[in-house]
Amino acid sequence: MQSDPELERLRGSIDNLDAAIICLLAERFKITQRVGLLKRERGLAAADPEREVQQIARLRELAHGANLDPEFAEKWL
Repeated sequence: MQSDPELERLRGSIDNLDAAIICLLAERFKITQRVGLLKRERGLAAADPEREVQQIARLRELAHGANLDPEFAEKWL
């Protein structure tokens, strides 16, 4: 089967985005770990329900603006 240059270009773009997403998620998890350590050092509660509600609303709004399913964005969080 002959290679389709446009298909290969699009697949390459998907591969690049996948790599970027993984790197961004890894950085996000590093930061959330640092937040957890800081909270423990300062005697703060691990969970912050008010912050979580704000984050969910923020992610849903971002998803909506990007034409992405807000339910997906919320599940990702």
